[in-house]
Amino acid sequence: MSAHFTDRVPDLAMLNGLLARRQEESTPLVVVSGPAGIGKTSLVTRWLRNTAEEFPDGQLYADLRGHSFDGPASPSDILGQFLRALGTGPIPASLAEQTALWRSVTAGLRISVMLDNAFSAAQVRPLLPGGHSGLIVATSRHRLTGLRADGALYHQLGLLDADAAEEVLSRGVGAERVRSEARETRELIDLCGGLPLALCLASARLASRPRQPVRSLVEALTQGQGRLAALTIEGESSVNHALDESYAVLADDAARLYRRLALLPARSMESRVAAVACVIPLAEAERLLDVLVEANLVEDIGPDSYRFHDLVRLHAQGRGQDEERPEVRAEVLRRVCDWYLATATQAQQCLSPIQLTLRRDYEFRPELPGPFTEASGALTWLETRRLDLLAAVRAAYDEGWDDLSWQLVDALWPLFHRLRYHDLWLEAHEIGLRAARRSGDRAAERQMLNSGAIGFGVAGRADDAITWFSWSLDAAREAGDARDEGQALHGLGSAHRQAGRLRVAGDFLHRAIDTWEKAGYVRGAALSRIVLGEMALESEGERWDDRRAAEFFERARTTLLDVGDPYDAARALAFHGRARVLEGAYEAGTRELREALVVFEDAGATPWQARIWEMLGRGAVEHAEVPVARDCLVRAQELYARQSPADAARMEVLLVGLAAKPAEPRDGGVAE
Repeated sequence: MSAHFTDRVPDLAMLNGLLARRQEESTPLVVVSGPAGIGKTSLVTRWLRNTAEEFPDGQLYADLRGHSFDGPASPSDILGQFLRALGTGPIPASLAEQTALWRSVTAGLRISVMLDNAFSAAQVRPLLPGGHSGLIVATSRHRLTGLRADGALYHQLGLLDADAAEEVLSRGVGAERVRSEARETRELIDLCGGLPLALCLASARLASRPRQPVRSLVEALTQGQGRLAALTIEGESSVNHALDESYAVLADDAARLYRRLALLPARSMESRVAAVACVIPLAEAERLLDVLVEANLVEDIGPDSYRFHDLVRLHAQGRGQDEERPEVRAEVLRRVCDWYLATATQAQQCLSPIQLTLRRDYEFRPELPGPFTEASGALTWLETRRLDLLAAVRAAYDEGWDDLSWQLVDALWPLFHRLRYHDLWLEAHEIGLRAARRSGDRAAERQMLNSGAIGFGVAGRADDAITWFSWSLDAAREAGDARDEGQALHGLGSAHRQAGRLRVAGDFLHRAIDTWEKAGYVRGAALSRIVLGEMALESEGERWDDRRAAEFFERARTTLLDVGDPYDAARALAFHGRARVLEGAYEAGTRELREALVVFEDAGATPWQARIWEMLGRGAVEHAEVPVARDCLVRAQELYARQSPADAARMEVLLVGLAAKPAEPRDGGVAE
């Protein structure tokens, strides 16, 4: 029996009443609040399951970690998670842009959103969806009265009354036992204070000892630190006592897993982590996790995903500190961090097989294989475990395992590059850089600087990117590493272009090309030429350094095809097509743009699809093909709407202007 299945019929009726009162002009927002262990999550989960038919476009869930040991989740992190779940990408860097995109994407969708463990109104507000046809429910230990201005409706979840509490115990230990010891049962209910968590733990304790009278548990709970009724004000002493009683009846192997899992920095656990922590087979770890779930000591929150209740984690950590020797605690942490490194490296090899990676060092080389065998599974694992992986990076650094810390950051490159969680990207690299410097590994330091600087650029922080690339340039020259020197120069050029300093950018990009070509790295030189070509397209006469934009793109594409990089070659082709259109070779340029479009459609690259449809639309406008232009710009707008409201708005302006423009026959352009 679990608190997750406690009957709350009156509360369910109250929530249904709140939903019926929803304002037609706004999305229903319901706040369910109450103290820790009261059953907020289980109630709302059950309610949303019952109302699923009213929201056929899907259900979203996020744990806002309002009372987590390492702090509340940022709205930006949650928005990135939600937007990716809806198939939107790439995700903008700023919270304001993310919020605008989220509201644009959800306008008109009939979805329900559960925001669990919210900390404040400010944390919830950016997560409110657009439109009027969805439902958002926030659970919190706080009342979140600040959301009243947003039209929130409130339900305060109270403690179970005596009858409901008796029903909980009857389900766990049997109605006959409750009736035969009615007076003692009432005393136990009073001690538990109506808190579902405490009642479930007490019930599990009694169920495991069917011959023990209820009086024995009552007496145990009144000893020592006080009564469970203190939980009405979120005290922890009584629940610790109850947890001690539940812990005492665990078999040795389950008790060992319980306390060792709590020693880890991860917010959630999976069966492989449990196996590594206790050095046991995977099947045995799965069995022991089931034991802990049945004892209500861990929560089963999804496929192969488990977590502690906040108060239970504190208890388990205490048991681990008291019962595991310091050297054992260190070994458990190191084994799990080594497994994270090996598994992240496996994911990296699936997703970026040609990427140059640095060495990997293991104190306990893992033998257990990862939970995926192909690229999509690897990316899913990286995303779902990203916070646990970052926690491992932090823990390794705090323990002084510097090589492990920066190697973990290095292994997470596909997560950063493909999914673009900006805060995680930057924090990980700041830790990784400190670790590399503290260990004296100069190659690792340059790797952290380069990949971290790219993260600053993606996050729109060009000046920070310049600082990091400048450090990288100095380090590369000190080491005599021409390839890293070219990377730093290329990064500086791209960052200065982002900051609007085009002449400075051009100088750095030319230096990058010279450096890379001397080192024999022609692919890098080609990528720098693409950036120079973009600068030419944006300049007067479509020229840069007296060279046509098309020249940069043509040369870059030839090189990229030669070295087996079709994706970047398609980028060069798209730009070349646009350059040809601007030169007057409309039909030839359009063919190239559509050829590149096929590549990006096959790759599922939505941002590039939108960009090419915009190029096609602009070309059609310039050649007075109004119906074609309208079709292309509408397609671009639809794709941009899923990722960038600002770009979608630009398309709307173009379409409005196009509506008043009569179709005219275009001239013949330049002969091909």
